[in-house]
Amino acid sequence: MSASAASVMPLQGPLEPLRVVERHSRQARSIRIEVRPDGEVRLVIPRNASRRQAYEFLRAREDWVRRKLAELHRRSASAPTRPPLRWDGSDTLPVHGVEVPLHVVGARLARPRVRFAEEAVTLFCSAAARAHPATLAAALRAALRERARMEAQRLLDREAARLAVDYRGPRIADQKSLWGSCTPKGVISLNWRLVLAPPEVFRYVVIHELCHRRHLDHSRRFWSLVAQQMPDYGVWRTWLRQRGAELHEVLPHSRRAGNGIAGDAR
Repeated sequence: MSASAASVMPLQGPLEPLRVVERHSRQARSIRIEVRPDGEVRLVIPRNASRRQAYEFLRAREDWVRRKLAELHRRSASAPTRPPLRWDGSDTLPVHGVEVPLHVVGARLARPRVRFAEEAVTLFCSAAARAHPATLAAALRAALRERARMEAQRLLDREAARLAVDYRGPRIADQKSLWGSCTPKGVISLNWRLVLAPPEVFRYVVIHELCHRRHLDHSRRFWSLVAQQMPDYGVWRTWLRQRGAELHEVLPHSRRAGNGIAGDAR
C-alpha cells in the first residue's frame, strides 16, 4: 500500500481512547480499518473518499474495533514469552515450524558461521565471538535471512509459473507489522521470519502476494484466486494470525513487534 506519513488523530467522544492513525492510500478502493497488535487503529483512506466519510465509517464500526482490541489484549496476556537465547547449548530454534536444538561449537574462524541440518542448527564461532551474544545473534539472523531468501525465490518461481504472472524481487526484510507486500510494479517483499513457520505458512504468504499481481486489492476476486491456488489457505492464514507473534520472539526487535494486521474491517 502506498501511503502518506501517518499522523495520530485523537478523536472526541466515544472513540477518544483509541489511537487512530490515518493512512492515505493510492491503491485502496474502499475505506478500511486495521486493528494492530500494538493497539493502533489504522484508518486507510482511498483517494476517492473524504476524511469525514472515513471517520463516519470508523464510528459506525466502533463495537467491532473494541472487540478486536479486547481479543488482542487477551491473546497478548496469555501468550508465552520466549526466553532470550543463552548460547550455552540448551537453546532451541523454530525452523519450518519445528523446534530444533541450537548448538554452539568452538572453531577457529574470523566470523561465526551457521549450518542448517534437519536435526539441528549449528553455529561455529571463536571463543572471542562467543563472549559477545550480539555478534552471535547477528550471525544467526543473517543466516536465517539468507535461508529465507533462497526458499522465497524457489516458492515465488514455482507459484508465479502456476499463476502465469511475473514479479520482481524478492526483497527480504524484517517488517514489524507485515509478512509480505507487493507494489503496483510487482516488487514483492517478504519477512525472513516466515522461514521459522511451517512451510505452508510461507507458501500462503507467497501466493497471497503473487495474487496481487492479478488483483491489487482484497476483493472477492482476489480471495477466490488465492483459494484456487491454495484451497486450505484459511488454515495457514489463521495460524499466522494466532501464532505469528511467536515468530517475533525469536531474535526479537529492540521493541516487541506485532504479528501483522490483526484484523481489518471494510
